[in-house]
Amino acid sequence: MSPILLQVISSILAWFFLFCGFLHQNRHRRTEWSCRMVTFLHGLMVTFLSGYIVFIDGPWPLTHAGHPNTPLQEFALCLSLGYFILDFCCCVLLNSEGDLILSHHLLSMGGMSLVLDSGKSGPEINAIVFVSEITNPFLQMRWFLRDSGRYNSFAGDVVDVLFVALFLGLRIVGGAWIMHSVMKSSKTFGTLKGGILAMYGVSFMFLMESSVLARRKSTRNSRLGKTEEAEEITPSGHLNQSANGCENCTKDCVVNWR
Repeated sequence: MSPILLQVISSILAWFFLFCGFLHQNRHRRTEWSCRMVTFLHGLMVTFLSGYIVFIDGPWPLTHAGHPNTPLQEFALCLSLGYFILDFCCCVLLNSEGDLILSHHLLSMGGMSLVLDSGKSGPEINAIVFVSEITNPFLQMRWFLRDSGRYNSFAGDVVDVLFVALFLGLRIVGGAWIMHSVMKSSKTFGTLKGGILAMYGVSFMFLMESSVLARRKSTRNSRLGKTEEAEEITPSGHLNQSANGCENCTKDCVVNWR
């Protein structure tokens, strides 16, 4: 068995046992909660590891696209590939994600497998992992806040702002920079270039989905704010019927915009 394959299998088992541990400790919660915790930890670990590789260990991906993999790059890719294989299976079995996420996972697994098999292009793929996964912890925090009923709060707004800022700054702008260096590199093989281009297209589709969700939240908060301003309280503590139109107007508005 090759060392790369052994690392990938070990990674799958490590993430699987971590998932089982979360399931055991949180039996009162849904299975998806444990999947999301594994995803959150993967996002943190891989972001720090790939960031260290890109900015400290090297080589610099914008000038060394298509160069041979380093042992640390291969370790990071094996760690991430094992996670994506496990998470893809969870998404399919639980039917918890749409076609866009599944396409993202398939492209990620295919790209990492190509790089590990060929032994080159580690610098640019690790850079792509960094700009892609740095937003993932915030995406999971958003889900946890929504699951606990705390999303429509200051914490939810902070998470949304950080997610959008990092997504635009790194995944879109930084991703375009990386993609440009990859496309003009003569050492990066064509199949990988096509996969990277497809991944960037998926990022734009994620951006469109995020924009729709942001507009919905903004509209909902605006409607709720106007409803609260329209409420007038009488000295006895009762709602003024002429001010809010009907006794249950506020309640109905809140229900309709959740």
